[in-house]
Amino acid sequence: MSAGMSVGFAGLSAGYAIGVIGQKGILGYSQQPRLFVGMVLMLIFAEVLGLYGLIIALILKSRATAATPL
Repeated sequence: MSAGMSVGFAGLSAGYAIGVIGQKGILGYSQQPRLFVGMVLMLIFAEVLGLYGLIIALILKSRATAATPL
């Protein structure tokens, strides 16, 4: 349960961050074209939030199966 919630909330936060950065980045890019590289970097860092959630879920799952007696 906790592994699923970890992935879900991390994906939700990553999606929200990507949406906000994309919206504001496109508006800023239309006024100042030099912002493109910074916008892409921020989008990459926002996408990594989902990957961190997946890594934490894998750690939680491996510890849960290791602690389960046979």
